[in-house]
Amino acid sequence: MAKKVQALTGVSYVMPVLNEVEHIEAAIESLTAQDYEGPFEIVLALGPSIDGTNAVIDEMARLDPRIRHIINELGSTPGGLNAAIRASSYPIVVRVDAHSVLPTDYTRIAVETLESTGADNVGGIMKAEGRTPFERAVAHAYGSPEGLGGTQHHTGGKAGPADTAYLGVFQRHRLVAVGLFDEDIKRGQDWELNRRLRASGGTVWFTPELRVVYRPRSNLRKLIRQFVATGIWRGELSRRFGTANSLRYFVPPLAVLGTLLGLILGIIGSATNANWLNLAYIAPAIYGLFVLSASGIAAAKEGLRSGLWYLIVLPCIHFGWGTGFILGFLKLTKNITAQTGR
Repeated sequence: MAKKVQALTGVSYVMPVLNEVEHIEAAIESLTAQDYEGPFEIVLALGPSIDGTNAVIDEMARLDPRIRHIINELGSTPGGLNAAIRASSYPIVVRVDAHSVLPTDYTRIAVETLESTGADNVGGIMKAEGRTPFERAVAHAYGSPEGLGGTQHHTGGKAGPADTAYLGVFQRHRLVAVGLFDEDIKRGQDWELNRRLRASGGTVWFTPELRVVYRPRSNLRKLIRQFVATGIWRGELSRRFGTANSLRYFVPPLAVLGTLLGLILGIIGSATNANWLNLAYIAPAIYGLFVLSASGIAAAKEGLRSGLWYLIVLPCIHFGWGTGFILGFLKLTKNITAQTGR
């Protein structure tokens, strides 16, 4: 008698989308190209894009019935994720970002890891890759200690339980049990959801076998907006839930305060002939040398033009994130829940 082959579990890819005409086609094509042989669907929650994104998605959905789209009525990332999850039908939910490109074995490895570990959520490495000199400079910052800290979610590490995970492949029933994503948290909602999963007795699992290509923001304006908003919400979350295990988040805001205070005191010293205050220039001088040194390393690895961009990119990341963190932690922003999640 032939041995009965067990059917593979169905997978729902969920993705909030807003003004991503540069990246959306590659992101969706990386899903349809997965080597996972189980059934799947792609559920896209569309915000009010003005760059032609929705027209691209309409055409892709017309050609492939596995691609569906719904309206993201709230317009935010967590609102779109929740809407897509509610509209999905399979037991495993794969969160996808419009800036991400999944390798072909991503879903297969993730599902195997979910089943072998019994975890509620599995995630891996966000491998930032740029195509222009500017984007390569930003990508270098994502994976370097002087940039975003060089954590395991950017550089790799040992497989095992973790506090949070990049993107995430979830057991759908556990997402529903803890109440899905908090729609009042526009950034950092993944960290907060994973906190609730762990608090309810679940496991979040990191595996370096999962590597997702991430496309950085394509210009300085978008980059600064991204990191100010991210900093605001990281500060807000640190204030709400405590700062244990997150002391590294205070490094950028302290660097911002130290550099600015040093400049202000140094200028006051020069203006008032209080020469002893000129010692305050040491702080911004040290930071300047730090940026120069880091840019030299970036140039050696990514090329001269990327190294030159790094002179601008690195301070923008530090000061954007650090300033945002201070505003969020001290609750100095007006109506923080209205901050955009994109």
